[in-house]
Amino acid sequence: MQPLRSAPSRPATDNPLLQPWSGPFGGVPPFDQAQVSHLQPALESAMAEQLAEISAITGNDAPATFDNTIAAMERTGSLLERVNAIYGVYTSTLNDAAVQAIEREMAPRLAAFADQITQNTELFTRIARVYEDRERSGLDTEQERLTWMYYTDFVRAGARLDTAAKAALSAINQRLAALFTGFSQNILADEEAHCLLLEHGEDLEGLPESVRAGAAAEAERRGFPGRWAIANTRSSVEPFLTFSTRRDLRERVWRTFVMRGDNGDANDNKALIGEILRLRAERARLLGYPTHAHWRLENQMAKTPEQALGLLEAMWDPAVARVREEVADMQALAERESAGIVIEPWDYRFYAEQVRKARYALDANETKPYLQLEKLREALFYVADELFGLKFSPDRNEVPTCHPSVRVWSVANAAGAHVGLWYFDPYARPGKLSGAWMSEYRRQQRFDGVVTPIVSNNANFIPGRPGEPVLVSWDDAVTLFHEFGHALHGLSSNVNYPSLAGTAVARDFVEFPSQLLEHWLATPAVLNRFAVHHETGQPIPADLVQKIERAKHFNQGFGTVEYLSSALIDLRLHLAGSEPIDASRFERETLAALGMPREIVMRHRTPQFSHVFAGDGYSAGYYSYLWADTLTADAWEAFTADGGPWNRETAKRLHQHVFSRGNTEDAATAYRAFRGQDAGIGPLLRKRGFATT
Repeated sequence: MQPLRSAPSRPATDNPLLQPWSGPFGGVPPFDQAQVSHLQPALESAMAEQLAEISAITGNDAPATFDNTIAAMERTGSLLERVNAIYGVYTSTLNDAAVQAIEREMAPRLAAFADQITQNTELFTRIARVYEDRERSGLDTEQERLTWMYYTDFVRAGARLDTAAKAALSAINQRLAALFTGFSQNILADEEAHCLLLEHGEDLEGLPESVRAGAAAEAERRGFPGRWAIANTRSSVEPFLTFSTRRDLRERVWRTFVMRGDNGDANDNKALIGEILRLRAERARLLGYPTHAHWRLENQMAKTPEQALGLLEAMWDPAVARVREEVADMQALAERESAGIVIEPWDYRFYAEQVRKARYALDANETKPYLQLEKLREALFYVADELFGLKFSPDRNEVPTCHPSVRVWSVANAAGAHVGLWYFDPYARPGKLSGAWMSEYRRQQRFDGVVTPIVSNNANFIPGRPGEPVLVSWDDAVTLFHEFGHALHGLSSNVNYPSLAGTAVARDFVEFPSQLLEHWLATPAVLNRFAVHHETGQPIPADLVQKIERAKHFNQGFGTVEYLSSALIDLRLHLAGSEPIDASRFERETLAALGMPREIVMRHRTPQFSHVFAGDGYSAGYYSYLWADTLTADAWEAFTADGGPWNRETAKRLHQHVFSRGNTEDAATAYRAFRGQDAGIGPLLRKRGFATT
């Protein structure tokens, strides 16, 4: 592939993606003007412009300084960042055949473009000079941190390799980008192509009305009015497995879901996984690391794969022991009912729900009428205001969105100053990736004037009948709070340089703010105000809140083992080095060696593990959720010890040292500044209800 050539100036164009963002709040993404046909030419022009900006830096005859090199680098690529914000929305939420074709074309080209920058010898020479002089050139701490980040990122990307090694590395990165795209598109295809179509009312036995309504809406969308469709996505599958009394249908739904990317057809991902692992191992070798895992973890809080593995393995035995107890309880219940079955993976959620009802008199259907999506959104705003003084107001400026169901809020601080925009995209639709996530359309900065952040939260709830509220499960409500925690992290940013802003922190630290925010859902202040019955408007009964509290450790074995198995497979796959790997056999043999309970499968089986194989982001890094939860459990104990969840002094320290700091200091240092100590595993074991030793 030929490298892009820099352009002396941007060509004249009527492409709206190449214009500065206009409108209120310092400009907003022009979703109302964007079309699929604009995406590729905009990316090409934006890449060329950034290369021209970098040429101006390397062509500067003056000695390298922070201002003319590092700060200058922060000013490059602003056009590409704007284009990528819109391109990312298309590839994640509007990913039809036309967008997928562009994605397949552009993924390797974008990878090659990134290599052109990090492999630019003249540029790296200037960065290295600033880095070498950083302690004697009068830089402040944030400037030193930014200089360190540029230098280490370039080194880790191969800036010190010779010409031949750089070419080999770039070829690997381009091929990986294509493989990541193929992996993601295969999963999207399997989720869209397969569903369980229900023809008769008896097929709906046990399903609550909200699930039935969503299934009817999904069937109508697929062209089957009057029937019901269970989509092949987590948000549809898990409620069905929890409530359906039709064991035969539960098995069909479960098998279809866990076999995504693993059906031996055109969408099968196993060959892609083998090639991805081989190329990652080769890249690590070129860069001087024993394995991909060592490369990925070097700048994370864990530092080494051994540290991450140690945490995962410390949790494995207590979690498996709890699973044995959970299965025994479920099997006993099945035998009392004369079900004549042995608990299988498609039974776990169903019988766990029956045990919960029997032990805690808590039925998920009992809580769901009180968990309205819109009221939970109001609860998110309440928590943001009470903790950090952030106030959300519906946008009155008709800010354009990518879809009619997306809405926008303006965010102000306690003094009334505007701090950012929050977009909410809650509903599933064709071409939208499954799951839930947060995106940053624009990062906060202030070194060249104040620029406020623009963030979004995205989910895949199934809308019911027009005019009826969307009711969600307790787990989905927790996920809403989790993703909003990421949004608050982005909105609270208060740093100078965009590369250090918001959520641009270590991967095993970024989940800390989001996982911590989950805790506020179950607080009485939130439940009493916002968990109101969708028909009567009555608040959730106190005895039901008490049941939720008593059952908070219920089924923790299942959730922990489901997660740990995925995290352990991820790390061990990437510690295997250059050894050729058959993904199916590796998964099967590794789980057997671990003693994986037969009644559970990984939360993300290897052929559908998008965190790890649809990009490098969480590769060898899925452990991050548990690492961050170690911080979360310890931090929550800080709140409970200091006067409760709404203690303003504790919240102030959290905002000052974590939510607002971005990546301006080491994550461990930031946590200690908030907490006054490092986190141990004890609070984590207590949080999950496992016995401490």
